[in-house]
Amino acid sequence: MRKSGFDPGTIDIFNKQINIAVLFVLIIFAVLILRLGFMQIVHGSFYRTKSENNRIRLQDVPAFRGRILDRKGEVLASSRPDYELYVIPEEVKDQAGLLKKLNQLIGLEPELVKKRLARTSIRYPFRPICIKSGMSRDELAVIETHRFNLSGVMIKVKPQRDYIWGNLACHLLGYMGEISEIQLRNGKYPDNKSGDLIGKSGVEKRWQIPLNGIRGGEQVEVDASGRKIKVISRKPPFAGADVYLTIDKDLQALAEETLAGRAGAIVAMNPDNGELLALASSISFDPNLFVEEIDKQTWKDITSSGDFSLHNRALCGQYPPGSVFKIVVALAGLQEGLIDPDEEIVCNGAYHLGGHKFRCWKKHGHGAISLHRALVESCDVYFYNMGKRLGVDKIAHYAKMLGLGRKTGLDVGQEKAGLIPTSDWKLRRYGVPWQGGETISTSIGQSFVLVTPIQVACMISAVFNGGILYRPQATRLAGKSKTGKVYEFNPEITGRINIRQEYLDIVKNALVGAVNERRGTGSKAKLEDIIVAGKTGTAQVVALEKEKSFSNSGHVPVRFRDHAWFVAIAPPENPRIALAIVIEHGGHGGSAAAPVAKELIKFYLDQPADNVSGG
Repeated sequence: MRKSGFDPGTIDIFNKQINIAVLFVLIIFAVLILRLGFMQIVHGSFYRTKSENNRIRLQDVPAFRGRILDRKGEVLASSRPDYELYVIPEEVKDQAGLLKKLNQLIGLEPELVKKRLARTSIRYPFRPICIKSGMSRDELAVIETHRFNLSGVMIKVKPQRDYIWGNLACHLLGYMGEISEIQLRNGKYPDNKSGDLIGKSGVEKRWQIPLNGIRGGEQVEVDASGRKIKVISRKPPFAGADVYLTIDKDLQALAEETLAGRAGAIVAMNPDNGELLALASSISFDPNLFVEEIDKQTWKDITSSGDFSLHNRALCGQYPPGSVFKIVVALAGLQEGLIDPDEEIVCNGAYHLGGHKFRCWKKHGHGAISLHRALVESCDVYFYNMGKRLGVDKIAHYAKMLGLGRKTGLDVGQEKAGLIPTSDWKLRRYGVPWQGGETISTSIGQSFVLVTPIQVACMISAVFNGGILYRPQATRLAGKSKTGKVYEFNPEITGRINIRQEYLDIVKNALVGAVNERRGTGSKAKLEDIIVAGKTGTAQVVALEKEKSFSNSGHVPVRFRDHAWFVAIAPPENPRIALAIVIEHGGHGGSAAAPVAKELIKFYLDQPADNVSGG
């Protein structure tokens, strides 16, 4: 028998090597099996989602935001197509490289994009994140041309807010801005997500939910490059509701035109129900600037320009009312029995109290003057006397009864309350008693008295409509939303004036005289075919002594010039429009504000009665 050619030692070594190789293969298979089990069992859902995401992608279909229209159905705000650039974080292999390319192609700031991606990418790596909205067609063309070199990038088309008339009624309409993280978490915006624009002020904020609509969605099959192959399923969006306002677009445009860049405000109201016909605040801004991502320099220019263009002066501007306040003092004195309409007070140009002299606007005085002429010619000395009789607390009582010193309740802005001082208020605020000289100043709308234009519009309306204070309202109709809810305007009474009608009639007659009589301070508001009632006001910004020193030098700086007021209503027997006008540093109300009222009243009353169309 032949012996094997291998010695036993060689065979043992060979067997050991085979065993080691088999063991190595078994270990590798075990690792692979364990890894496969780990991926399928422990991280199965993650990789299933990732795999499915390579083939099927969920895309939002945003809803068209509801339109905002005026009382006659003219569109003030609508929507237009907008191109947005999105990034899917999970599909970006080289974030730094992508950001560099986007910066080179369309000028996107890498740091800004990093912040946006960091907000959401960790928690939702597969969710597309908007990194630029309002793309131009040139930017869109550049991105599409380089699409194969921009992994994780996609373009979406969605409706974009469009304020058709630019600055028109901007403070009433409001503006839009990106939803914040706090707003996303508070549950008040269930149909919005990161990157969405929501109403930040005005009508846009007040009616955000119905205007917003309800977004839809698409399940889309895509290829490895992210290109859409087909739509698998689609849930259509539900468009937002239209909102019809009470304002008249043409009257609003005229009101803003008459201000012509001067700082101030105009409130036009229907005295019989509180509907706002116009709400103009100047200086204004273009809300379209906020729809696209506003750059830092533009925002800085808006907020630091010094003209406070975002400030709604009609609701938040707090001004001394000047002689407009004489309406309050006259009604208070009549109701309290401290003013006899036929009693004459001698005005020689000044009123003396202690060692101080309070001057009348008419240097040599008005002579012997009764209530009617005192209102028609706006005699200060007459009202100094009446204010002294009443005292500050009685004046304050009637001012508040007439709606001053408190918010009117308009729900489309952050309204200010103004200030009607009392003796208790001063003691609490400053720790010193009220002084007699402060009552004298208060009686002509100076001292601590502050009012807003919308309060004054409500006040004059109440004087002429039978003593009813209405809550001013800017919305006439909100169309149906998916929930089926509908808002329709209904007048809302917030107070009544407890003053006898005969006293109201005395003051109303005097206000007609202020416009239509020969010496009336509001004569520049007079119309030939329409009776207008009104009251001028000139509110001092600085003390008379300082103003006089400027006058002697031949020039009063604009910031120290008086504010010009005019409050008006027409026609007085069947009022259809009430106006409160203030022009900051405009000088005398009779020369600066009364002509504005004349133009607005004529324009509005020459129009036929209107109805809401659509809805």
